[in-house]
Amino acid sequence: MRIAAIAAGAVVVLGGATAGALALTGGGSDDGTQTVKPTRQLADAAAPKVDPKVLEEQRRQLALERASRETREDGGKGPSLLPKGKPLPTKTPKPGDGDGGGGTGGGPSGDPVPAGEAQRIAKGLLPGYGFSGSGQFGCLVNLWNRESGWNTHAANPSGAYGIPQALPGSKMASAGPDWQNNATTQIKWGLGYIKSRYKTPCGGWSHFQSVGWY
Repeated sequence: MRIAAIAAGAVVVLGGATAGALALTGGGSDDGTQTVKPTRQLADAAAPKVDPKVLEEQRRQLALERASRETREDGGKGPSLLPKGKPLPTKTPKPGDGDGGGGTGGGPSGDPVPAGEAQRIAKGLLPGYGFSGSGQFGCLVNLWNRESGWNTHAANPSGAYGIPQALPGSKMASAGPDWQNNATTQIKWGLGYIKSRYKTPCGGWSHFQSVGWY
């Protein structure tokens, strides 16, 4: 009886092994050969499909992170971190746009005259407005240094514009149609404004020092 039980157990074990082998190999064919499914095909079938757009976005994010890291390591002098995209439209020059000294409006265009040149223009115009007293030119320089740095295209979010920071800038059209780009036109308007409101540049500068505007 004991020998028969051991034999039966062996048959069960062998039968289980055979079943396991068939499960691993995919079973046998009619001619007795065994077919094994390739492991790569099974893995490919089980792998989830990923949207190509998602992969592209992941690659873009990695590129931005790498560029950002390189920029920090280079002290902020690395490549631009802006992703590729549509280029910004380029403004088409309009007829009459000036070069900082002779346009007829149409928005800021070209380079403004240097601050020193604008101051030379103002100094030559002072006598025509009766500003010939000692120190008047110095007061004007200080005043417009603080207002605009003598920049023809200086613009403030409030709407103030130009060397004298007219508010709004379009007020200077009374001195000439090229008020947006012409330093001389802006200075003429500014000197007229100072004369009517503060009598002299030093009067305007004194008011600015008191309240922070003129």
